[in-house]
Amino acid sequence: MTWKTRQRSDFGRLKAVISGAGPQVLLLHGVGLRAEAWGAQIEELSKEFRVLAPDMAGHGDSPMLTGAPTLSDFVTAVADAMSTPAVVVGHSMGAMMALDLASRYPELVRGIGAFNAIFRRSDDAKAAVQARAASLDGVSLADPEPTLRRWFGRALSAERSACAEWLRNADPAGYRAAYRVFAAEDGPSDVALRALNCPALFMTGSDEPNSTPEMSAAMAKRASNGWSVVLDGAAHMMPMTHPAAVNAALRGLIQRCEL
Repeated sequence: MTWKTRQRSDFGRLKAVISGAGPQVLLLHGVGLRAEAWGAQIEELSKEFRVLAPDMAGHGDSPMLTGAPTLSDFVTAVADAMSTPAVVVGHSMGAMMALDLASRYPELVRGIGAFNAIFRRSDDAKAAVQARAASLDGVSLADPEPTLRRWFGRALSAERSACAEWLRNADPAGYRAAYRVFAAEDGPSDVALRALNCPALFMTGSDEPNSTPEMSAAMAKRASNGWSVVLDGAAHMMPMTHPAAVNAALRGLIQRCEL
């Protein structure tokens, strides 16, 4: 598909792509991206649902948060904009946000989709992600190529090109603020996972080296109404690279929710 730029609307302090009518589905993207990363899901789900895809604070058209924001700050900016409950789906750091939203604002969440979510990183993985965070100065843009290789390998594609453009046009300060949070977090607590009462889908790709299938399975095991799905042949950017399978899994999640 073409990863076209979409019109934004106000969403509390943030800006969001809003499309469709019906029960709400909220889509939260990861660090360095923007609402268009959910383009395939927006097009499919907006046929039946009201889809809200905000730009993360400091990304796309959304302003930065002040100070040194925490995960809670990023999540509160989303929660403050929500007037009615939604099925909340997040990718990468967006998955961290979705799970924290469900933990702190359960009245706003009908179901959770946590895609490519980290959980209890290895010591080596922690050291690597924290080193990347420490290398960001908030002024200059980092070379996107190492990130693109982690996400896509070396193969060229329209999805890779779109992500390259978004990364090259990211706000360096906004990127650093979000990446520092992403690097510092290690996934939800066992207590938070056990407290999830809504349907919770934990999904990742078989070829995902950092948000591994084992991580998704471990979180699903702890959640009372959780299950995990491993998408064969997919890596980190599966909502973009494997849209049909991801959309089918999302519909399965939505069917389990009380909308």
